Amino acid sequence: MPGPTLTSPSWLVERLAAVFAGAGLERAAATTVATALIDADMRGIPSHGSLLVPMYVERIVSGSVTTLTSAEPVADFGAVAVLDGGHALGVLTADQAMALAIEKARDHGLGAVAVRRAFHFGGAFRYVQSAAEAGMIGVAAANTRPLMPAPGGAHAVVGNNPLAIGVPRAGGEPLVLDMALSEAALGKIRLAAQEGREIPATWATAADGTPTTDPAAAIAGLLLPAAGHKGYGLALMVDVLTGVLSGGSYGGAVRGLYADTAVPNDCAHFFLALDVTRFGSDLDGFAARVADLSQQVTSPPAAPGVERLLVPGQLEAERHAAAEAQGVALDASVLERLRAAAESVGVELGDPAPAAPGGPAPADPTGAPA
Repeated sequence: MPGPTLTSPSWLVERLAAVFAGAGLERAAATTVATALIDADMRGIPSHGSLLVPMYVERIVSGSVTTLTSAEPVADFGAVAVLDGGHALGVLTADQAMALAIEKARDHGLGAVAVRRAFHFGGAFRYVQSAAEAGMIGVAAANTRPLMPAPGGAHAVVGNNPLAIGVPRAGGEPLVLDMALSEAALGKIRLAAQEGREIPATWATAADGTPTTDPAAAIAGLLLPAAGHKGYGLALMVDVLTGVLSGGSYGGAVRGLYADTAVPNDCAHFFLALDVTRFGSDLDGFAARVADLSQQVTSPPAAPGVERLLVPGQLEAERHAAAEAQGVALDASVLERLRAAAESVGVELGDPAPAAPGGPAPADPTGAPA
């Protein structure tokens, strides 16, 4: 199998938008979703990038994902709102929900928006970064189908639920923590399976509960929570904040993304925006203190053999800058599946456009988020 191809990000966005439009999505919405997925690829998070396009398209065609472009209000009480996602593509309703949370934070100091009957929203970093760029602290979370056991359990009871926090910072990219609460996201294991790579034994167990390095066995088994009981506890509370709080699905009622694609995923989301100026400080002063804290964290000394210290989101921001200059590293197996997805909706993907010459080489796209 050939290695990755460096591809123009703008070419990828345009062609994937054409694929989504071919599946029935309005062109502007199709471009939004394509941009969000390619942004994940550019940040070195391929498990949340173009890898997802074939599954998204299959679900649109089967009807488990609708072509709605916005969620409907269910409740609105000052700083709080609940939206019904209508099983639309999660990027679209999540963008809407975080924008509403930011608007409410401007009026009330904070805004909290939950979304029920939702669908996978891609990388959670997108939503907290938008809040940080608006001068807010942002929080985003989602629930997934159960994939992890409780400590000592032998069956899956909680999902590898993503949780992200974004914070404005002076003189640099926002601080962005974006993590799944399993040791590794299932998407990373699926990517390893597609590429024929082994996985670390700490990521998952086989169906009998024994650790495995075989991604196929891991997909049929259980994910392991990050930091043991701590990751499990956080994942359970995210299920409360998303599915239970919104009146949506939680626990075993959330369906798998890659299970029966004719059945809605039916997950739930939660978004929070905090206006930092309501906490006794102007935005510039707050962002400067965050920058100072970041400087303290990344200053020497480092342990022997460690070249530098990092803050959350730093590697992703560096990878994104490199990909803008050099292109997106698109794996051959992913490109093959994109072609098949395009053909399934009557669209020709075409040959990848070369990336612009020059600029730094892109960072390893398989690297884990900081």
